Amino acid sequence: MSLESDIKSLVESLDLELYDTAVVNENDETIYRVSVVSGKTTEDGKKAGVSMDSYVELTHLISPLLDVTPPLSGEYRLEVGSPGIERKLNNIGHFKKSIGEDVSILMSNKEKYKGKLLRVEGNKIFLEVNAEEVEIDYSEISKAKTYFEW
Repeated sequence: MSLESDIKSLVESLDLELYDTAVVNENDETIYRVSVVSGKTTEDGKKAGVSMDSYVELTHLISPLLDVTPPLSGEYRLEVGSPGIERKLNNIGHFKKSIGEDVSILMSNKEKYKGKLLRVEGNKIFLEVNAEEVEIDYSEISKAKTYFEW
């Protein structure tokens, strides 16, 4: 098994979903970041939140695994948390986990879309933009992220 699949199993054991893993450099520090979301939904159909206790418990589960199978060479810090309210959508799975949210998409041809993510069917992304449904081919997306209207 790969490190990511081992981490995914630990995440799922707490009824959470693995959103992403990433290595980032911030303030001259290397961070191995594990982002998770709740596997549950609330009564109104939105994703439930994740408690701080769950992040702490997951950190305690993942840390020994990384002692045996380090994600990178050299010093790093493990960070377990939420991907955030505004987050990058790097793969089709990220889009599926963000249905119902507002997204901003930059196409390869520099065209931009902002709207509510309605659904994902195969390689097609469907948005509601100005009360109209827009179909976008995933392969033509250059960048995408969720956004929050404050």
